[in-house]
Amino acid sequence: MEKILTTEGVVDSVIFSNPENGYCVFSLIDDDAEGAGAELVCVGYVPDINEGESIRVTGSIINHPSYGRQLGVSSYKKTLPKTERGMEKYLGSGLIKGIGAGLSKRIVKKFGDKTFEIIEEDPLRLAEVKGISAEKAMTIGAVFHEQAQLRRVIVYLDRYGISPVYAMKIFRRFGERAIETVENNPYRLADEIQGIGFKTADSIAGAMGIERDSPIRLKSGIKYVLNLASQSGHTYLPLESLMKNTGLILGAEEDAIRDTVAEMNAEQSLFCEKRDDGVRIYLNIYYYAENYTARKLLELDRTAEKFIFDYHEDMKYLREKWGISLAYEQETAVKEAMENGVCVITGGPGTGKTTTLNAIIKLLQTEKYKIILTAPTGRAAKRMTEATGLEASTIHRLLGTNYLAENSRRQVFEKDEDNPIEADVVIADESSMIDLMLMYSLLKAIPHGTKLIIVGDSCQLPSVGAGSVLKDIISSGCIRVVRLNEVFRQAAESDIVMNAHKINRGEYPELSKKNSDFFFIKRSNIDDVIKEIVSLSRTRLPKYLGTKEIKDIQVLTPMRKNPLGVINLNAVLQEAFNPKSHLKNEKEYRSTTFREGDKVMQIKNNYNTVWKIIENGKETDEGTGVFNGDEGIISRISSGGEFVEVVFDDNKYVRYDFSQLDELELSYAVTIHKSQGSEYRGVIIPAFNAPPALLSRNLLYTAVTRAKELCVIVGLPSIIYKMIDNNKEINRYSALGERLAEMKEIL
Repeated sequence: MEKILTTEGVVDSVIFSNPENGYCVFSLIDDDAEGAGAELVCVGYVPDINEGESIRVTGSIINHPSYGRQLGVSSYKKTLPKTERGMEKYLGSGLIKGIGAGLSKRIVKKFGDKTFEIIEEDPLRLAEVKGISAEKAMTIGAVFHEQAQLRRVIVYLDRYGISPVYAMKIFRRFGERAIETVENNPYRLADEIQGIGFKTADSIAGAMGIERDSPIRLKSGIKYVLNLASQSGHTYLPLESLMKNTGLILGAEEDAIRDTVAEMNAEQSLFCEKRDDGVRIYLNIYYYAENYTARKLLELDRTAEKFIFDYHEDMKYLREKWGISLAYEQETAVKEAMENGVCVITGGPGTGKTTTLNAIIKLLQTEKYKIILTAPTGRAAKRMTEATGLEASTIHRLLGTNYLAENSRRQVFEKDEDNPIEADVVIADESSMIDLMLMYSLLKAIPHGTKLIIVGDSCQLPSVGAGSVLKDIISSGCIRVVRLNEVFRQAAESDIVMNAHKINRGEYPELSKKNSDFFFIKRSNIDDVIKEIVSLSRTRLPKYLGTKEIKDIQVLTPMRKNPLGVINLNAVLQEAFNPKSHLKNEKEYRSTTFREGDKVMQIKNNYNTVWKIIENGKETDEGTGVFNGDEGIISRISSGGEFVEVVFDDNKYVRYDFSQLDELELSYAVTIHKSQGSEYRGVIIPAFNAPPALLSRNLLYTAVTRAKELCVIVGLPSIIYKMIDNNKEINRYSALGERLAEMKEIL
């Protein structure tokens, strides 16, 4: 049973401190501990802790295998030191620049136990001490005052269950007005502090006595519902849908919600658009992004240089110089890409998109045009590089991510209209994954006169983020689109390719056929499906493919929960691939145990995270930004430094503080959505009962097309047939296609 201890003392030394999240290790001189003046090492999230501070801590006693007895701090309360020794140590700790041990001793000798009172209330008196000017005295007073304000904010927010880590973020955002801001409108926390959501802010508001029909609650609730909608892929919501969803969450009347929406529209804090089918409600950023994206695509199409294309000479050149022979559809795609400012090339597996792309690149290189290749994910960019021989980068890296302001929710890129990409042609692959905001950011960085070629499979799942960019562009009829439909002979020999096309056409694959690269294994209960998945992924597929690389085999499932969801499968597969060992460090975070050697995935964009490329033990490059869907292996978990180190593709090393582990998930199994843009040598797909929305044709199609050499489906034939029969896609509220059509009439 855990031993809980509450004790009070003076911070003797700060052993380790992370200023970003407040995690630290410090020693406490505790007169109440066993033995007078005994030292107790404390670990936990205690932001801005300083030597000499008095602190009361509560936590559980930990017997660390390497560092011995420690106190894991769960809660604390800081006070200023009351003894002259404590004051002297506090001032000399380095907290206030320019005060060392000698000067702190003279200050305390001069003012005694009134030292802190004088610094806070009459700092100019510090000039009475030799070595302190009036200017320096005021600087000391300002720093001391800021520390006092932070302590007040921490104490104030503690009553509402806000941890010191978030209290520090709130103080950094609002400064001395933090308490006033929260009292006036606690919902600003949800809008402006990353990590604090609407429900937390609503709970604080309730505790503060803010009425449930208060305008500030209704406004924040409406934004919350629109943000939830964007996470489901919508760029807007119809007014009726917004009122219904907001009413369910807030328990508010529809008339009150309608009036609040009208008020927010008048304040320009959201955008209401009247259309023939009703009123659409947008968060401003999505409305602006949709309009800008439509306009910029049409402007690029009109202004980009139309390269001279001599059909017979260019086809002859490709055949004789490069050995590239194209089918009619591919030739058409090359012609349209060369002659249009913006062109979309779409097609399924085996239809020759890569060959077509290489043909276009060869012609452009002949004319000395500068070409930039890009894709949404690291794996997709790597595949693009391998297929073309030219270096490709992720869109995020192409645009260059800046460090974000503290608590900012907005992505910031170095490349934009004022600092554009330098290229004659930009080619974007795997474009079905590009959401509205990423396309908007990419287009902002592409100057007029640049050609844009968009490549992707429109039959795959839409982007994880808001919007249906590729489908909307294609459906608009405003941008030239070439569809590649012919499956070539070599690809036709692959049952993965042929069955993917059958699935896409609504036809059933022959499940009893013994294929070279596509297999179905019938299992009638969940336990047997799980056992088969473990056996396949652990031994049979690696042996069949001749690989020992854990990243070559991937389990793809439609769902997160239930026994065949990623949560349970990852726990089972972790035990099979990487069981607990005294030779491996591990860290439990919430309900997940991370262990050295585990396969993991980044699950949210983090534009500030620093990465370093290390090759042969030497650092060769560094940068910032780790993105949703990036996969890697845990190379190290520290015993005392409180971090997890992950090595991603291309030898990118990233160090995560333990408080950042909500950005990582085990990835022995991942959802099909998360696998977009990736390709694996072997793929295993469970086919069993799941919610109807997760048993769809394009979900199965996307999963099968992730397999490069081997695809195995385990489960029930009836589920596969049900998925193929269900061609209903969840409707996304997105108007990019309409805007393209309307703007084309104007421009």
